[in-house]
Amino acid sequence: MALVELKGIVLKNADYAEYDRRVVILTSECGKITAFAKGVKRPGSRYLAATEPFSFGVFRLIEGRNAYTLKEAEISNYFEGLRSDLTAYAYASYFLEIADYYSRENNDDLELLKLLYSGLKALLSPALENELISSAFLIKAIAVNGEYPGLPEGKVYLPGTLHSMRHILNSPPEKAFSFAVNGEVLKELKSIEKRLRDGCIGKRFMSLELLKDVP
Repeated sequence: MALVELKGIVLKNADYAEYDRRVVILTSECGKITAFAKGVKRPGSRYLAATEPFSFGVFRLIEGRNAYTLKEAEISNYFEGLRSDLTAYAYASYFLEIADYYSRENNDDLELLKLLYSGLKALLSPALENELISSAFLIKAIAVNGEYPGLPEGKVYLPGTLHSMRHILNSPPEKAFSFAVNGEVLKELKSIEKRLRDGCIGKRFMSLELLKDVP
């Protein structure tokens, strides 16, 4: 059994047996993987926090036939600030759901991982608006995965909206959130986000339901 070292972000976890956890990690080298973290729920475990969603770092794993076994983890960013802001946490959970939807095992998901990491960082910036980050993330995620169908038809968009769309689509993932818009442009971007989400994905995201209950 080979020991491999992968860089990635934990997308989700679930308890498994009494002291174990099953984790899903989006990695730069192998796409989305499933790993079992044995004994991490025991008192004093060093790697319990490393199995929490949003944890980003290097994971050392034993590669099995159908899954990996977590041996060690060096987490460089837990994105702890997201847990103290319910709105940012809900948007961040939405991003994890989108990444989980699009990522695949043994896929080249490096651009998606970069987008996810950058999107989570953007949510922690007080200078950026969560709704704008959300729209940019969904639009860019669809484009990264080669499914962008063009602007929804039946509407003449504001010049600022067209400029924003060009920025989102043409910028590298790390720069996709580095712009500002006025209220009217944001309204149009949110409408584009919804129409693209319904048309390209058509999936119900539980985190969006959580956002409806945030004051």
